Amino acid sequence: MNNVAEIIKLKGNRVFTITPNITVFEALKILAEKNIGALVVTEQEKVVGIFSERDYARKIILKGKSSIDTTVSELMTTNVLYVAPSDSIDECMALMSENHIRHLPVIEEEKLVAVISIGDVVKHIIKHQKFQIRELEKYIKGGYRL
Repeated sequence: MNNVAEIIKLKGNRVFTITPNITVFEALKILAEKNIGALVVTEQEKVVGIFSERDYARKIILKGKSSIDTTVSELMTTNVLYVAPSDSIDECMALMSENHIRHLPVIEEEKLVAVISIGDVVKHIIKHQKFQIRELEKYIKGGYRL
């Protein structure tokens, strides 16, 4: 298999969430403390948005706002695209590339189970390609017997 579940298995499924009513400043502190690029915004365990460094960088100053008194709900992306653990890595990469997004929540049976980043996807693709190259080299060198 070459699917999202493989990425989750390797990186883990730790997810950091926030509520839409916290300030952008508080959200930025969490991003910095956890060394992550996005937070899933939830209400009563339901995904209602995603807040990323990009949302901050592109929206706070351009809208003449301050991170101290602006809530996440004012800047978060509400049209949240997501994947399932069974979705292929290729589908994931296409979704991220076509929509210019760097983070995707992973939802299974209407429950948030993980978040994957473009970096996670690229690392997985590179690892898979290296494995294929090694296997082809073994084959070419006669490492396999038929």
